[in-house]
Amino acid sequence: MGQTLPKPALRPFLPDDVPVLAAIFTASIEQLTGDDYSEVQQQAWMEAAEDEEFGKRLASDLTLIATLEGSPVGFASLRGTDHIRMLYVHPAVAGQGIATMLVDALEKLAGGRGAKSLSVDASDTAEGFFAKRGYTAQQRNSITINDEWLANTTMKKTLGAAP
Repeated sequence: MGQTLPKPALRPFLPDDVPVLAAIFTASIEQLTGDDYSEVQQQAWMEAAEDEEFGKRLASDLTLIATLEGSPVGFASLRGTDHIRMLYVHPAVAGQGIATMLVDALEKLAGGRGAKSLSVDASDTAEGFFAKRGYTAQQRNSITINDEWLANTTMKKTLGAAP
């Protein structure tokens, strides 16, 4: 007989979450983005979690935490009403629907706040995930993080009318 996997849950961000979210952020970049970014680019990107601004960004956005059996396994943040700023899932649970659950929730929240569309600056690693969800590429970007250039793609999705 198959084993029943625990159901993921969502909860709001709490200031005490910063260390575990920084660990998820770092593990996700280190283990999931190697096909799209060099080690030097990954290192520069991961260093953002060591900055005190990391926690401030999480607190200033609407940040949701995905949990399994009470432990955080992923997070996503909505900046303003219409921009996904962060979406990171621990590699141990990648591909298990955690990112989908987080983005579903952000799309509903954005729609409830009156947003007509939602945008994201998707990493090359996440671009396919967002494309499958109906996001379309708007433009390619080159951004500098800790003196390293990284590429991403601004993507946008028109949200359905709120019920």
